[in-house]
Amino acid sequence: MNRLGRGLAGLALLAGLLCATTAQAFSLQFCDRPREPSAEQRDVMLRFGAIVRDEITASASPAALIARSGLDLHRLDVRYSHAAVALQDNGDRPWSVRELYFSCDERRPRVYDEGLTGFLLGTDDPDTGYVSLVFLPSERAEPLRRTAVDKHHALGVLGASYSANAYPFSTAHQNCNQWVIELLADAWNPGDADAGTGMDARARAQAWLRGQGYLPTVFTVSAHPMTWLPAVMPWLSNDDHPPHEVAHNRYNVSMPASIETFVQAKVPGARRVEICHAGRRVVLHRGWDDIAEGCVPGAGDQVTELAAD
Repeated sequence: MNRLGRGLAGLALLAGLLCATTAQAFSLQFCDRPREPSAEQRDVMLRFGAIVRDEITASASPAALIARSGLDLHRLDVRYSHAAVALQDNGDRPWSVRELYFSCDERRPRVYDEGLTGFLLGTDDPDTGYVSLVFLPSERAEPLRRTAVDKHHALGVLGASYSANAYPFSTAHQNCNQWVIELLADAWNPGDADAGTGMDARARAQAWLRGQGYLPTVFTVSAHPMTWLPAVMPWLSNDDHPPHEVAHNRYNVSMPASIETFVQAKVPGARRVEICHAGRRVVLHRGWDDIAEGCVPGAGDQVTELAAD
């Protein structure tokens, strides 16, 4: 791929990090409805969702981190674009997903609850999909659950302005994955640790993350359009990124992979399960390494062939 091609691919990636509603997807130009899956694709997704739900339920954890694949970003070595928190008990919706999404109608970020199947259906490719689950030990899972279901805390770390490539250490903008990692920080940072600092919840969360060594994902966009695209695409930004990073076309962005890397390093006892489907083949893999591209099983993986109607 030539320099311009790499740059445009990077721009597509940054725009593709948008967290849209379940009913609408944000293209590079406008909000439009995603392609409806066929009856067979929907059947596969429902059965796949049941397997994911069974795995979460078997964990007996009150909360788990969940991420799904979205746009086809494999050429940029990105499998997961959207992270959220799965909650065992959230009112009358067992194992619902609490997430940040961008409301196309309101042009603002919102915290939203949806069913597990709806979350999984928010993919660009209904034929092949990946889900990553991170289960936490009880001493970390319970504080996350309490914080996530508490509107004061969940909304306290909600940014007022959405940006797909939001800088993780600025409160100017926020993307969906940044909301998740700030929610983790709010849950795990002792409440009196920053007493009297005068910082708001987001600033406290980011200060704690920086102090804990949180490292976001770094994207290099080797094309000049990012100097002017934010002026015409309100879901991209330059103003929150350090000038020297922008000058070198580098963008630090919170992604599911960076969240998982942080949790793996900081939370002993955390464990990861990855589940994918390709057609009617479902592969379940336990461990922090990834399933091979194409949902190809490796040694020790559990493989299920979904029955056809």
